[in-house]
Amino acid sequence: MYLLTILTFLPLLGAIALVVMSEKHVKSIKQVALLTSALTFLLSLGLLVKFDSNTYAFQLEDKQNWIPQLGIGYHMGLDGISLWLVLLTTLLSFIAVAYSMKVDVRVRAFLACLLTLEAAMIGSFLSLDLILFFVFFELTLIPMWLLINIWGGERRAHAANKFLIYTFAGSIFMLVGIVFLGYLQFKATGKMSFDIVLIQEQVAQGKLWANALQAEPFIFWAFAIALLVKTPAFPFHTWIPDTYSESPIAAPILSSVMVKMGTYGFLRFCLPLFPDALPNQTPILITLAVVGILYGAIVAAVQPDMRRVMAYSSLSHMGFVLLGIFSLTRIGMMGGAFQQLNHGITATILFLLIGFLYQRGGSTLFKDYSGLKSQMPIFAALFLIAMLSSVGLPGTNGFVGEFLALVGAFQSAYAGQFAIGIVVVAVFGVVLAAVYMLYMFQRVFYGEVVRAENRSLQDLRAPEIGLACILVAFILWGGLAPNTFMTPMQTSLDATLKMATAPATMRPYWSSESVEAKKLPAPQHKRVAMISKAGS
Repeated sequence: MYLLTILTFLPLLGAIALVVMSEKHVKSIKQVALLTSALTFLLSLGLLVKFDSNTYAFQLEDKQNWIPQLGIGYHMGLDGISLWLVLLTTLLSFIAVAYSMKVDVRVRAFLACLLTLEAAMIGSFLSLDLILFFVFFELTLIPMWLLINIWGGERRAHAANKFLIYTFAGSIFMLVGIVFLGYLQFKATGKMSFDIVLIQEQVAQGKLWANALQAEPFIFWAFAIALLVKTPAFPFHTWIPDTYSESPIAAPILSSVMVKMGTYGFLRFCLPLFPDALPNQTPILITLAVVGILYGAIVAAVQPDMRRVMAYSSLSHMGFVLLGIFSLTRIGMMGGAFQQLNHGITATILFLLIGFLYQRGGSTLFKDYSGLKSQMPIFAALFLIAMLSSVGLPGTNGFVGEFLALVGAFQSAYAGQFAIGIVVVAVFGVVLAAVYMLYMFQRVFYGEVVRAENRSLQDLRAPEIGLACILVAFILWGGLAPNTFMTPMQTSLDATLKMATAPATMRPYWSSESVEAKKLPAPQHKRVAMISKAGS
């Protein structure tokens, strides 16, 4: 009954346990942190056993009163959109903690921050009350700021403060939007509530925005700005290069999940709650996505540091996620939702391998490495697989997500939702990704070993190979059998699409009385059918 609550707060309990332990017991601290993250991951696998992919109903719900006087509740639930994001969070958190076993400075605080960040991200993906979501959303800022500011590089203070200011400033807009939605819910029903299930019911019936249509675009952008900052998307991305280049490697590994809170927010909030604003706002977001794809790829190609390449690469790849989501097509939204999982896996293995290299060579600058293919053949082979996933080679997970997102965008463009030239330009982002990734691989692994220190670099050890191979398995699994991951998401994504595009009173809503009522009928509404036909 309380599986989601236990899953959310288990890492936080582990962090508290670390805090009360003596700093002298370093080995025990590391063991407790690793055990906590492993147990959390194993517990999250139970979600797959319990999950029913045939309904868009929220499952395993835990609903309690929190501050009833203000309409604030503790409401947790799981659907196909959040399922894989929770599992991604627990998997990558375990990998981040395992990678951090070599940390020797303020170990207790470092690992406590990682576990706290994990708890906050899981809570964000499971929260169904807007205030509860906002609490978890903001809680991620504290441990990430500490990780950068204490264990980061030379410019760590600048990077940490920039990260905090950007993300917190964006969140203020969302808080204003949340309060306004609660007020509109009160006007529509006579009862204050921030529960998205109840709010979306009023939206689906055409009641919430009936007397506030002019305000809907402004509230939409109050959410969108906060989520674009977190994603990150152009032009709200400038915090991420410094964050990735100055933070300890474990932080960007978990940030690979944290940025998904932005795209998740678009699927969970912006599409179901603001359907009337979408037709006019979608072209703007599509344009920002495409600009981000090209800008990120071009700037990544001229970076001197592998970590900054990864930062701008993330900007470019997350642009494909946004492109798929806001195509508002069945295939495009699936591509966007799947690509956010793929990016989490691919970015993590690349950061993990860059971290292993940093532990050996003390640098992530291109000028400090060359000829490592012969020096570290296992490392080179694993890096090659990760690189091919990043450029979207068929047979890897990266190909499936980006391909579906582009196909969905073409369908929407042919249906007249936005100019088809925008999508054509986005295709060049795939080409540019190959340019900067191949350039990075060529600089690091080919040529002669120039630095004398690099001649003594050791190849990966068995535990390091094991961590990397876990992610390689998902790269190949997602590329060769993508339906394993897409099928559980399909019903929830279909429902979200209809919530966003169907006329009022014809939209499905989460608060139906029975689970059976939340199994979507086969026929599509007029707009979805029109887009699908044009795409065919």
